[in-house]
Formats: sequence, structure tokens, C-alpha cells
Amino acid sequence: MIDKRIATLAEAVVDIHDGASIMIGGFGEAGSPTELIHALIDQGARDLTVINNNTGNGEVGLAALIAQGQVRKMICSYPRSSHSKVFPELYRAGRIELEIVPQGTLAERIRAGGAGIPAFYTATTVGTVLAENKESRVIDGREYVLEYALKADFALIKCECADRLGNLTYRKTARNFNPIMCTAAETTIVQAHRVVDVGDLDPETIVTPNVFIDRIVEVSEPQIESQLIAMGSRYP
Repeated sequence: MIDKRIATLAEAVVDIHDGASIMIGGFGEAGSPTELIHALIDQGARDLTVINNNTGNGEVGLAALIAQGQVRKMICSYPRSSHSKVFPELYRAGRIELEIVPQGTLAERIRAGGAGIPAFYTATTVGTVLAENKESRVIDGREYVLEYALKADFALIKCECADRLGNLTYRKTARNFNPIMCTAAETTIVQAHRVVDVGDLDPETIVTPNVFIDRIVEVSEPQIESQLIAMGSRYP
């Protein structure tokens, strides 16, 4: 019987190794797997390359992971957001690397990685510093820049509901980057608000099929990042 449930958050992230590349779902706090990130902080893996839409907020979640010095490089679209302070300070001090990728290009690079497409051309960065030292090509009279697919060793994902096989649904905008990241990682680790029996999910509502999922841990009362920030919380 296939059962991808893991008893604890610590067990779910135990084999994430130093130097790993990790995709972390979320769009700001929406869909951010805060508990899995905190478990990774406790686990202690370092020299990580993290792929996310931004660099975290406050001193919890992804921002806390960065603050602990565990992240060597960020690949993201928004290195600064409304409550970001950890990453900007470390970046100005030269203590963390940054690769900026336009948001649509970031999503497509991840999707391409999951689909087995090694690279694609886009006009998004033509004529900007983000196109420097990249291959370009004129197609039908328009210039395009070559962008390579993104894949990762691990993905940390948050979903609304999962069954024990690993079929997933998401809550509204928490869907964002999570589904495509599931497809582009060697090992996909999911925190689910609810885990239900096989057959309880309407097949028409399943967004991510179980073939892409390796581990599921139930987090029935997930923390809300904005509330933690408002309270001045920090992790650990």
C-alpha cells in the first residue's frame, strides 16, 4: 500500500544535505511552507541554493533560514518586499549571492525544468543588464534571450489537502508556484493542512497528481507569517 505520510517535520527534511538546491513554494506568505522551513533550520543544512519568488519577510520562514547563514545563493524575482530586512542587509555585506529572474521567466524556467525542456527563448530581458553574457537569437525579426530551465534537489511545498498517495489540492492563491515546483524537484516534500483518505478528493479538484510527490506531513494548524511578523516573532 502506497503511503507517503511522514510522522514529523524533522523526519521529512532529514536528508536535505549541505549544498542542496531547494525550491520553496509561496508568493509572499500565501502558500509558504513555514513549518517545513523551520524544520530545515533545526536540521542545519548549509550552503543552500534557494529558488523562491522572494527572499522572505520579517525574521521567520525563509527570512529566518537566510538569517541563520544557511543559504549561499537566492534565485528569485523580488529580493526586497514590504517586510524584508534580513536579505538586503546580508546582500549589501556581500554575504549572500543573488540571481534576479523576472517573475514570468522564473515560473517558466521552473515549468520547463519539470517538463524536461532544457531551455527556451524569451524577449523579457532583451536590452537589460539581465541579458548580459546570455545567448540571444533573432526570430521573425525580434530578439530573444536564451534562458535555461531550473530544477532542484528538493522542493518544500504547502498544500491545503492531500491524500496518503500524494494527490494535492491548494487553497486559492496558495497555489502560485507550488504546483510547478512539485514537478521540477528530485524529491518533493509537502506540508498539508489536512490529509484525507484515498477517494475523498474529487478528482476534478486535484491540481498536483501523486506521481510528483515523495513525502507528506500534516500540519493542521499552520502558522500565519503576517501574524508572526506583526508580533515581532523570530525563529529560532
